[in-house]
Amino acid sequence: MTTPPQLATPLTRLTGVDHPIVQTGMGWVAGARLVSATAEAGALGILASATMTYDELERQIIEVAERTDRPFGVNLRADAGDATERVELLIRHGVKVASFALAPRRELIERLKDNGVVVIPSIGAVRHAEKVAAWGADAVMVQGGEGGGHTGAVPTSILLPSVVAAVDIPVIAAGGFHDGRGLAAALAYGAAGVGMGTRFLLTSDSSVPEAIKQRYLGFGLDGTVVTTKADGMPHRLLRTEFVEGLEGGNALTRLGPTLRRSLEFKKMSGLSWPQMVKDAVSMKKATGRSWAQMTLAANTPMLLKAGLVDGDTHAGMLAAGQVVGMIDDLPSCEELVDRVVRDAVAQLRAAASCLID
Repeated sequence: MTTPPQLATPLTRLTGVDHPIVQTGMGWVAGARLVSATAEAGALGILASATMTYDELERQIIEVAERTDRPFGVNLRADAGDATERVELLIRHGVKVASFALAPRRELIERLKDNGVVVIPSIGAVRHAEKVAAWGADAVMVQGGEGGGHTGAVPTSILLPSVVAAVDIPVIAAGGFHDGRGLAAALAYGAAGVGMGTRFLLTSDSSVPEAIKQRYLGFGLDGTVVTTKADGMPHRLLRTEFVEGLEGGNALTRLGPTLRRSLEFKKMSGLSWPQMVKDAVSMKKATGRSWAQMTLAANTPMLLKAGLVDGDTHAGMLAAGQVVGMIDDLPSCEELVDRVVRDAVAQLRAAASCLID
């Protein structure tokens, strides 16, 4: 495969990657295999640490570093009880980028920046972008409502230019991106690059079971739904029989399975009861969720694991962006990045040809 043309943006200069494309930190999906393949393709791969123990995260960081010498990042839960310890882990191993699903504390940003780690929080509103920019974040990733997993109601086409106009740091666009046309459009909006989740999940380098990948490919543009029944917060998921059942059920019928999965997650994560309570209090403070919503949130990791790791096409919960309806193949990360960059360059050149001197 010939080397694709490069698009130099504030994101590529900030992180040292070749192409302004980010593989987002998807729980149970973005492990060492996918992240290293993304990095080798010249994009920015992000390890998802929220579903990993501290020791497992360290093993995954070491494995990525053994597979590639290219820059990569780690996504951290800002509200995790051991967030400070995980920040020190990234610093010790020389990880290039720390991304956050929620706004990290100012002192965490300062600690990372003092040690040369690029800080990129994910945000869903202009005011959140302004806050982390004032605290020293190097860039922000904005996800519009089209994105998979936890999402907001504002579409990327409105949220992105609003944030670009509000802050003077690089803005990465996520939610609805899967090809070169999207990358070209994001750059035209003023973004420094794009983040893609579902598109990287559906690659040959993804560790998601083949049967689950094929199930994703079978859904159309109407194949996702945003529900609060999974964990109390808006969550975009594939419209599976399981999710339809969640939507139609009541709190009482969900209570037993919810508690069972919470106990399974406790056992799998190795967390003690005091640590789980500490994490829950921290998350409640950061997100403003009720205790009822917190109970639902505790079982989300196991619902996702059932589908994305165990391959259970009936009992699992499968996060997906609306772009799932636009995807019909499983390229390697190298093939995907090459295709996206070449198509974006072609789109930008075509748009430039419309200019009249």
